[in-house]
Amino acid sequence: MANEQDSSRRRFLKAGVAAGAALGAGSVAHAATQAQLKPPALVDPMMVVEPFFGEHQGGIVTPQQSHIYVAVLDLTTDKRDDVIALLKSWTDAAARMSKGETAQPIVTDDQPEAKAAPDSGDILGLGAAGLTITFGFGPGMFTKDGHDRYGISNRRPAALVDLPRFNGDQLLPQKTGGDIMIQACANDAQVAFHAVRQLARMAYGNAAMRWGQAGFASGARGKTPRNLMGFKDGTNNPRVADPALMKEFVWANAADAPWMNGGSYSVVRRIRITLEHWDTMERGFQEQVFGREKYSGAPLGKKNEFDPVDLDAVDKDGNQVIPENSHVRLSNRGTNNGAQILRRSYSYNDGTDFYIERWPPWRQETEYDAGLIFIAFQGDPRTGFIPINERLSKFDMMNQFTTHVGSGVVACPPGARPGSYIGAGLFET
Repeated sequence: MANEQDSSRRRFLKAGVAAGAALGAGSVAHAATQAQLKPPALVDPMMVVEPFFGEHQGGIVTPQQSHIYVAVLDLTTDKRDDVIALLKSWTDAAARMSKGETAQPIVTDDQPEAKAAPDSGDILGLGAAGLTITFGFGPGMFTKDGHDRYGISNRRPAALVDLPRFNGDQLLPQKTGGDIMIQACANDAQVAFHAVRQLARMAYGNAAMRWGQAGFASGARGKTPRNLMGFKDGTNNPRVADPALMKEFVWANAADAPWMNGGSYSVVRRIRITLEHWDTMERGFQEQVFGREKYSGAPLGKKNEFDPVDLDAVDKDGNQVIPENSHVRLSNRGTNNGAQILRRSYSYNDGTDFYIERWPPWRQETEYDAGLIFIAFQGDPRTGFIPINERLSKFDMMNQFTTHVGSGVVACPPGARPGSYIGAGLFET
């Protein structure tokens, strides 16, 4: 009897151990499964730090931040050494601000001997916010009124051409041209503006502000942002993660300007949109203008945003699914001899002012001063933006809602190395 009780007790203990082991294994498996299902922790966009130094400048293939402040300055000094000194000080300041610091060290009570710097301090405690600062040199950097300003006119790249006048342009002098561009992008409007503000302050006496523009990009993380017309903007960009595509379309590598190798050419256009006119159009017509579905972003006739554009598709009546004068068809590489550019555009909203529309119904009234800061990077504007926009300016249905009022083209040199400065290759012999 005792043996039977002992045997039963041993079987009970074994069963309990087995059950416990099974339960433990199940708990571990459940925990592992839950860990796999748990979404990755979101990074605070204010804490993101983008490196300033590198092979290429930031703000070109960097994931697009939510805010921009682009400014263009005119050089006022006639001394080459002043320009070099300015670029060196800007490089140091940009590297600091990209880490979330002030442009120059701030004096503290325990450092009375430190040199005071009048940084505005409005970004203290905000974080780097993914700030990138991109510098570009306009044609005026090389010559002015036919004069070789700084002994570098012979180093002006052939690709840095003066943009032609396009059909429908109504360019304002106060929003066009300039010698040096500063593009500050960040996940916070104040961080972007602070960067430009400090660099402009440091340029006093050597350069003066010509024009500036703030903008924003709205969209879910990792998704294509929408412009003020309600359509996704930048869907058809070449993939920045593909080095071969970036080498083909974005990075400069011309033999006549080796100092630009690894850099890129940026075209910036301020495009005003008559939103009052656009907002009265039916969605179906708007989609014909773009050549895409408004909500999904898919090309007409397709379901998903990144489905390939089928320029040969016709409907049951033999009509082109994507209209002949739609924006997508006219800007597509399939109709531009394979040309492609990298769009990095932002919307802007500058309140309202009195405006006369350039297309019927010829309204004259107080309207929104709002639209698009069009920014395009490419290896050569002569084979990128210029031929593409030549077609768009003549035939694009969108022209009845848009007017190009500002413009600029700059050569953005490659990234700076630690210990050197931005654009060093242009000045070093």
